[in-house]
Amino acid sequence: MMVSDLSVLRTPLCGQLGIDVPILRAGMGPIAGPDLVAAVSNAPPRTGVLDRGLAFRAAGTVVGRVATSSAHFTLRLARVRVAVTGATGFVGAAVATALMDAGHDVTALTRRPDSYLGAGRAVHADIGDASSLRRALDGQDAAYYLVHSLDVEDFAARDREGAAAFAVAATGAGLSQVVYLGGLGDDRDDLSEHLRSRREVESILRDGAPTTALRAGIVIGDRSISWEILRQLVERLPVMITPRWVQTKTQPIALDDALVDLVGVLGRPATIGKVYDIGGPEVLTYLDMMVIASRVMDRPRVIATVPLLSPRLSSHWLRLITDVDLTTARALVDSLTNEVVVRDHRLDELLGHTPMRFAEAAAKALSARMARRAAAEIRARP
Repeated sequence: MMVSDLSVLRTPLCGQLGIDVPILRAGMGPIAGPDLVAAVSNAPPRTGVLDRGLAFRAAGTVVGRVATSSAHFTLRLARVRVAVTGATGFVGAAVATALMDAGHDVTALTRRPDSYLGAGRAVHADIGDASSLRRALDGQDAAYYLVHSLDVEDFAARDREGAAAFAVAATGAGLSQVVYLGGLGDDRDDLSEHLRSRREVESILRDGAPTTALRAGIVIGDRSISWEILRQLVERLPVMITPRWVQTKTQPIALDDALVDLVGVLGRPATIGKVYDIGGPEVLTYLDMMVIASRVMDRPRVIATVPLLSPRLSSHWLRLITDVDLTTARALVDSLTNEVVVRDHRLDELLGHTPMRFAEAAAKALSARMARRAAAEIRARP
């Protein structure tokens, strides 16, 4: 590469990092055109976000390329040793992959490390076994707590005990930060058992460990249980007689946007001890989402709302129409009566991020599902 001149890069990323980056410009074209090598020297370990990319820490070693809409930069990034619980779940698997893509050293905590196929190095740990947690967290810098036990009747007790054990293990291992994803909902409301459990776990972690808590409503992405319920209802029922909870307001967030938020808080000391609401730009009812999803899927539907279906009957209705199990359906339906909307947008402002609208999130989820199914078909061929 021939060097034509030395410039100083000032981009939204550098503004958030609080640094000026010397740039070696290749060729004679505009600085946005060629590949650029950014030498981030003696930079403070602060985190920045560029466009819809993930968060990165400036420090001492080159670990990867960051694609943007205008250029490709090779940055000097710090590797954070980070453990991810729930790494086999919908959000946890995506977080582990995003952290790996950001150049971090990821350890997936799982009860079955031999069968783990996701991102990072798998180690054995069980939320119900405090000693296994302590061993798994030893040597880690930070951790993500993304465990929820909706598929069992005593999920609240299990989550309470698991959070308490994890907080003790995290503190004992000297972790600098725990990142937790809980649920939106007004504390003054009569929250469902599911949302009360999420809030209790949040409190246990914040009281026992240096925790950054994020609260979300429905996360829209392929393999999300809530999204799958909505998608399957639209796909399978040309005419829907829906319960009154479809009028409840919510603020869904795309998986990509949730990842920006989840990874974006890592390594930010100012976020520790704080609670952030995250969501997309639209407040919608579940009925609104079904109508929009039907348009995105090109499946016009007739939807009528009746006040006759109780939460219990609704959960059986969902079990008959969709693939969700009855225990999970009951927990989710109970929560559908609670309004879950974003009360402040501090994290979007902090990260300089604008989340996508629901229609775009739904289209991305459908596209991801098609790609996953196509890949599975190819693997199944003899």
